[in-house]
Amino acid sequence: MMVAVLTDPFGVGHMGITAENLATKWDISREQQDAFAVESQRRAAVAIAEGRFKSQIVPIVQQTRKGEVVFEVDEHGKANTTMESLAKMKPADDLVVDLIAEYAIDCDLKTTGHFLGAVKPTDARWMTAEARCLTDVIGYPHTAYLTAAQARAVVDTPYHGGLFDSGGGHMHPLNYTLGLARAAAAAGVTIHEQSRVARVVQGSKVRVETPRGAVTARHAVLAGDALLEGVVPGVHGRIMPVANYIVATAPLADPGALIPGDAAVSDSRFVVNYYRRTADGRLLFGGGERYTPAPPADIAAFVRPYLETVFPALRGAALPFAWGGMVSVTQTRLPHIARLGEVYVAHGYSGMGAVLSTLAGKLLVEAMAGETGRYDLFADVAPPAFPGGVALRGPLHVLGMLWYALRDRL
Repeated sequence: MMVAVLTDPFGVGHMGITAENLATKWDISREQQDAFAVESQRRAAVAIAEGRFKSQIVPIVQQTRKGEVVFEVDEHGKANTTMESLAKMKPADDLVVDLIAEYAIDCDLKTTGHFLGAVKPTDARWMTAEARCLTDVIGYPHTAYLTAAQARAVVDTPYHGGLFDSGGGHMHPLNYTLGLARAAAAAGVTIHEQSRVARVVQGSKVRVETPRGAVTARHAVLAGDALLEGVVPGVHGRIMPVANYIVATAPLADPGALIPGDAAVSDSRFVVNYYRRTADGRLLFGGGERYTPAPPADIAAFVRPYLETVFPALRGAALPFAWGGMVSVTQTRLPHIARLGEVYVAHGYSGMGAVLSTLAGKLLVEAMAGETGRYDLFADVAPPAFPGGVALRGPLHVLGMLWYALRDRL
C-alpha cells in the first residue's frame, strides 16, 4: 500500500521522481519551492481560521487521561513556516561536522565523500534521477553519478557505477558518542549508566522508574532504538530489530589500493555491505544481517564471505576484531520521530543512526522549546506499524527480507 500511494498512477515512477522531473522541466528552484510552501501554509492557516474545511471533516472524539479530546481541525498546518526556517534545513551531516568542530571531538573525521556502489546495471536509472533530484530540487549540488570506470577509481571492486557524494565522509562513531557525552557533562548534564528503565509513567510530569531509583521530569525522550523492549506501549511495533555485524582487518600494507581517496563506501544491495578505511590502516567492513538477538558463534566467519566477495584479494586475511549489535529498521526506512503526551520518541534510523540520531536530538530540543516546525516535518511522515503487531512483525519482516536478499543474488 505504501508503494501504491507514493507512485504516480499515470506514469512509471515514484512521485518524488515525478516532482523532480517537473522541477527540472520548468526550472523551479529550491527558493521558489520554499516560497510556494510558505504561501501554501499561510493560505491553509487562513482557511482553517475561517472554517472553510469544517464541512469536509467529521469530528472524532477521543478519550484520554486528561479528558475528552475532539479532533475537528487539521493538525498538520504549519502557520509559522517562513523562508528563513526552511533555509535552515541544511543536511544532517553538516550538523555532525559542526558539533565535532565546536567540541573538538577526536573521532578520526574524514570528509572524503561517500560512494554508493551500483551492484546492478539497472541501478543507473534511479541513481542518475536521484543525483538530479538532490541538485535541482533539494538544492544539494554535491552528488554525481559515476560510470563503472569512474567508480573503479574510487574503490577497487567492479561496481556498475554509483553515486558519489562529496559532502559525505566517515568517522569513529564510538569516539564521537563519547565526545558528545563529555560535552554534555561539561554543560552540567548528569549521565546515569547501567540504569535500565523498568517503567515510564505519565501524569502532570513524566516519571521514569529503574530498579535503583526514579527520575521525574517535564519531558522524557525514548532513544533506546532496538533495545526499547516495549517500555512504552504502542512504540515498539513501528520498528523491527535487526542484528548487524562488522569486522576489522589487521593493518594493511596498502589500504589506499582498496579505497584510494579514503571515501566511505556502501552498495545498493538490500542487505547492504558498507566499509571504510580506519585511521590505523585497517579495513572496517560490515555485511550480513540476522533477525534474532543471538549473535553468530563466530562473527568473523559470518562476515568473511561478504568481505571476500567484495575484495577477493583479502581472501584469508586476518580478522582480529569482530563485533555487532542490534539496530532497528522501519517499514519506510524513515525514522520514527513522535510525541506521546510528554514523552518524545526518536528511533528506527535503519542503519543511518550516527547522522540521523544527531539531527533527531536537535529537532526534539527545538520542539520542547516550542519551535516545532522542523520536528513536524518528520512527525508528519511517521512510518506505520508493522502488520500483525509485535507478535507477527518478525516472521513477516524476515520473509520480506529473505525475498529481497534473494533478489540481491539474481
